[in-house]
Amino acid sequence: MESQVRGGTRWKRFAVVMVPSVAATACIGVALAQGALAASFSVSGQSFKVSADQLVGTGFEQYGAIDNGYTLDGQKTAHPVAVSAFKHAEITNLCQSVVTPNVPFFGNVSLILRAGGAGHDKVQADNIYIDVADLNADATFNNIDIGVAAKDAGKGPGIKSGEQTNPYGFAQQADSATLDNVKQTAWATTAGTFKLSGLHMSLSTGVKECY
Repeated sequence: MESQVRGGTRWKRFAVVMVPSVAATACIGVALAQGALAASFSVSGQSFKVSADQLVGTGFEQYGAIDNGYTLDGQKTAHPVAVSAFKHAEITNLCQSVVTPNVPFFGNVSLILRAGGAGHDKVQADNIYIDVADLNADATFNNIDIGVAAKDAGKGPGIKSGEQTNPYGFAQQADSATLDNVKQTAWATTAGTFKLSGLHMSLSTGVKECY
């Protein structure tokens, strides 16, 4: 923690705000990996940023969808997203950051997760879906098909269960894709399995993001 506040009372209040959300995230991740939950849910009122040195994926598919969710004050809302899906992906030097605003006594609090960096194996993911709002990368696709009907895109893992999308709408697919210098903003990520070597989580006050 970069800016530490002395005294037990404030830290207890901070824990009340942060710990349930972290614990809930961990439980959802385990349940998805075990197949106990459908891969569709209401998204939170916070998007998050993800960066990586490289993502190499096989069985690529991308289509448009709508993520329903909430604002931070509990109002219902919806976000248009481009769902990027891979049957298998390997990610080098993954960073994920999310900023929680207006935490009592602390203001902004940033959560950063890192994995697959120097000295560790790459992050491994199977049947991964990333609901993207913005993406920047240098991309190479092998055997790409652009303009496929979403329901007929068979190279990737298929449309996510419960997804709000038009099965007859635009999609693209490829045997494989390599993305370098990845910087993206997303609303949700789900995966059948997600193996993070060298995982490190840190919390700090202020706005600290992956990029």
